[in-house]
Amino acid sequence: MQMNRLFEIIYILLGKKRITAKELSEHFEVSQRTIYRDIETLSAAGIPIYTNKGKGGGISLLDNFVLNKSILSEQEQNEILMSLQTLNAVQFPDIEPVLHKLSTLFKKQSMNWIDVDFSHWGSDENERQKFNLLKTAIQNGNVLIFDYFSSYGEKTKRTIEPIRLIFKEQSWYIYGFCRSKNDFRLFKITRIKNLSQLNETFRRESPNNIYNGFQDHNNKIVELVLKIEGKMAYRIYDEFNPEYILKNLDGSFTVTAIFPEGEWIYSYVLSYGDFAEVLEPKHVRDTIKRRLENGLKKYL
Repeated sequence: MQMNRLFEIIYILLGKKRITAKELSEHFEVSQRTIYRDIETLSAAGIPIYTNKGKGGGISLLDNFVLNKSILSEQEQNEILMSLQTLNAVQFPDIEPVLHKLSTLFKKQSMNWIDVDFSHWGSDENERQKFNLLKTAIQNGNVLIFDYFSSYGEKTKRTIEPIRLIFKEQSWYIYGFCRSKNDFRLFKITRIKNLSQLNETFRRESPNNIYNGFQDHNNKIVELVLKIEGKMAYRIYDEFNPEYILKNLDGSFTVTAIFPEGEWIYSYVLSYGDFAEVLEPKHVRDTIKRRLENGLKKYL
C-alpha cells in the first residue's frame, strides 16, 4: 500500500506542482504525520521533493523533474509499457487509460508491438464472439452454459465456472470447474456450441496443477511412434517436440509423442496420407490399417 501511495504522490505533484500535507492526508485517508514520513522516504530515495512553510507553501518537486530519470531505467520503462500493451492487445479492461497515462509520464509513444487474436485463421464473426464471451466470463467470474461434443460425437449439456484459456497442441481450450461432473475439466473450444453466459457469478480458486499432461478424462494416454517422410518436415517441427524427433539416414523422421487416445487420433494420423506410418502401438497400427482397407473398398 505504501509503495502505491508513494508513486501516486509523485504523480499528483507532477500534475499539481504544489499541494499541502493536509490535502494529501485527506486524499489518502491517512494522517499528516504519515504523509511527512512518505516525503522523507521519497527524499531519501533521491526524489527532489521539498516543503515550504507559511502562506502559499506546501509540498513540491524541483522544476524540470522527470520521473523516468529518477525511479525507472530506460529498459524498465519499456518493459512496463510493453506489458501494458500486451494486456491492451487482449482487451483487458481499463488498461488503455493506464497505458496512456504512463506513456505520457515516461514521455514515450505507445508501442503497438503486439496484436492478439484468439480466433483461428478463417474463422467467422461467430467464432470471434465466442472467444470474447469466454474471455469476458473469465475476467468477470460469470458462469457459462453450452453444448459440448466429445471426440466420439456425443452431445452433453455443460455448466462450467471458467478459469483459463489454454492454447495447447495447435488448439484452444477452456479450463474450468464443470458442475455436471463436479470436477475440473478441459473443453476444446471448437467442440463448444450454443455458448451463453448465465446471470450468475462464482468465486473459485484455481488448483496449482491446473493441467498435468495432455489428457482427456474419457480417454487413456497412448505413446505413439510414427515414421514420417521427409516431405512432411514442415509439419513435424510445427507439431512435435524437437526432443522427440529423430532424423533417419534415408531422410525420414521417427517421432515419439504422447496423446489421449480417441477417434481424433486416427484422423490426425491419416491427415498425413501415405507419408506417415504408425510403428507403435500395435492396436493403433492395426486400426489405421483396417480403416485404410475399408476405405479402399469403396473405390474398387
